[in-house]
This record gives sequence, C-alpha cells and structure tokens, in this order.
Amino acid sequence: MLNLSSSLLAVNPLDAGSLLGAFGALGIAVVLFAETGLLVGFFLPGDSLLFTAGLLCTTGAHSGPHLDLAQVLAASAVGALAGAQVGYLLGRRGGRTLLTRSRSKRLHEGAARAEEILQRYGHAKAVVLARFVPVVRTVLNPLAGALGVSARTFTLWQVIGGLVWTFGLVLAGYALGSSVPNVDHYLLPIVAVVVVVSLLPLVLELLRSRRQTGTR
Repeated sequence: MLNLSSSLLAVNPLDAGSLLGAFGALGIAVVLFAETGLLVGFFLPGDSLLFTAGLLCTTGAHSGPHLDLAQVLAASAVGALAGAQVGYLLGRRGGRTLLTRSRSKRLHEGAARAEEILQRYGHAKAVVLARFVPVVRTVLNPLAGALGVSARTFTLWQVIGGLVWTFGLVLAGYALGSSVPNVDHYLLPIVAVVVVVSLLPLVLELLRSRRQTGTR
C-alpha cells in the first residue's frame, strides 16, 4: 500500500511518459476525459500523451512501458469522445457560470478563442478544429453547450474530430517508432514538433479566411 502511494505521488501529470508509465492505457482515457470534458484539465498534455503512447506501442521503444496499440486506440477514443460529450452537457447546465468563477487567465483566453472559432467557422468546423488546439479543446465543449449548439450537430462532429485527432496522433507515433530505431531517445524535440503541427489546421484556416475577406 505504501509503495502504491509513493508511486502515485511520483507521477508528474504534465509528463506524458510519467503518466503512461504509471497508468498505461487507462491513464490515456482518464487524462483525455479530464482535458476535453472538465475545465480543470486544460493543463494536461493531450497531444504529447497520444503521440508518446503510439511510440511506446512499437517494439523499438525502450525508455518506457510497452503498450498495446489496440488498447491505446480504444482508450484514446473513449476518453476523448466521452469527455467532450460530458463537457457539452455541463455547458448546457451552466458552462458560463463555471468559466466566470475560474481565475485562470489561460482558461479565459482559451474561452475567448473558442467563442471566436465558433462564430467564425460555424459549429461543425469549429468543433473539429478545436480538437487540435490545446486549451481551446478544453473550453469549446462546455462553451458549445452554453451557446446552444444543437446536441445532434455537436455529437456528430465531436466524434469525427475526436477520432481524427486521437487516431492520427497515436498512429503517427506508432509509424515513427516502427520506422526509426531508438527514436524515443529524441522524444522531447519530437513532442515539441507535434505541438506546433497541432496548431497548423487553425493557422491555415485563419490565413484562408483572411484571404477571402481581403478579396471581398
């Protein structure tokens, strides 16, 4: 019992490797549920967790536990999809109130960006795009509920966006780990690249929108 408590205290919730080493595939589901469904989870490392999990599914990754790809994909999908739906339902019951009570500047900035995305791109595209933007994917789900986005529209597009996001990052990590020997030794710079790439869909949409506005 003492060893278990010590192990839990040693876990760094901001470190994907630490989370996966302590909890495995179950940790993925819990972290993604918290990040996408609960406003308190905005600081959790969703992108790097998914990519690292895919990497640790390969036989060539040695600095960490070996994970099963099917279990990782299932846990990722369950955590991300269930979390987003719960976040939406919480938003319908009082998302604005929850955001107002929070003192986190980062969370409020994310909420402002999420609302801008909803207004600029429409509900369907915004729900998909938000999956790829840290913090925004945490606050957009309850915000969509608070703003009255229809349950049918939200559910359809959060499932599509959630599967593309989770499966894409996990399989990207798996593919890289399978093709490059000892790639896990360079995990930190790779994760940094993953975070930058995760922002590209939103950047491309902003650029396209500005070009369209400029031609009118």
